[in-house]
Amino acid sequence: MTSTSKPETGWGFIGASTIAREHMVQAINAQPGHRVVAVASSNEQRARDFAAHAGIANAYADVDRLLADPAVDVVYISTTNELHAPQAMAAAAAGKHVLCEKPLALSVGDALAMVSACQRAGVLLATNHHLRNAASHRAMRDAVRSGAIGQVQFARVFHAVHLPEHLQAWRINKPEAGGGVELDITVHDIDTLRFILAAEPVEAIGLGRQGGMAQKGLTDGVMAVVRFDNGTLVQLHDAFTVKHAGTGLELHGDAGSLIGRNVMTQQPVGDVTLVDANGSRTLDLRHQDLYVTGVRAFCKALAGQGEPAATGLDGVKSLSAALAVSQACATGAVVHIPNITGEGQ
Repeated sequence: MTSTSKPETGWGFIGASTIAREHMVQAINAQPGHRVVAVASSNEQRARDFAAHAGIANAYADVDRLLADPAVDVVYISTTNELHAPQAMAAAAAGKHVLCEKPLALSVGDALAMVSACQRAGVLLATNHHLRNAASHRAMRDAVRSGAIGQVQFARVFHAVHLPEHLQAWRINKPEAGGGVELDITVHDIDTLRFILAAEPVEAIGLGRQGGMAQKGLTDGVMAVVRFDNGTLVQLHDAFTVKHAGTGLELHGDAGSLIGRNVMTQQPVGDVTLVDANGSRTLDLRHQDLYVTGVRAFCKALAGQGEPAATGLDGVKSLSAALAVSQACATGAVVHIPNITGEGQ
């Protein structure tokens, strides 16, 4: 797939978000022949301030104006979750390629509609699941594939963190915007495990709580168990309210274990230890910026060289499982996770 015949591929940001400012401007501008050329926000002053800070040529208070800009070939969407689907489909209709933050949408139906719209328009859709790009998780995936720990039986994810005040807002008080810990954190855990295990989740059970941060029925802490189709049982601990626990991901097989510490993070940090009958040893990790790595894969996919790190279909599948965890927490029932098939981007 070729994005454009122009000498430079222009990116437009839909949403002047923290992640866009702190990670994505640099990640995109680091790619040869790619540059952020426009930003749109519902708050015009916010768009102007963002553009001035990042050296972006054009700032818009209207998404339609950004999509009409001929300098924009690709859009990166990082608005609140309920806006992802309509904005991505509008971008597809305008012939723009789409890199969208997780979750793709608030429902599986809307997420599948995004995938279909982009396929019909002949544009690339990818999900910005950054944790797939961590050296730690890629090393764990490679170790699993090589048989280093034998048949994987269990996994544990510790992703209980403290959501900083400047990121709270809609995440803790707006159900209609897709707030709550499941669509913010659990969806990342599921996607990371899908990537490492090369397996799909099939059922979930869980309990959620409000630990003093979330409001209006939203959860700010979850403990859940998810069964994957390769037999692996996964325990998830996700939260917005835990200040000092650190993060981690463990895989336990019949021949050994992989212990990852400080690996569920946006930063290129952490370590992984392999423990087996021969003792323990730390895996060699070559850390790189997770967002630069992900954008690089997206840009290569635009040029017809492979797939993005997480396709649109990956985003649908990981969303489906996160919604199942949310439903399980709300009902106390075991929730079946449907098998979603289709052509990836």
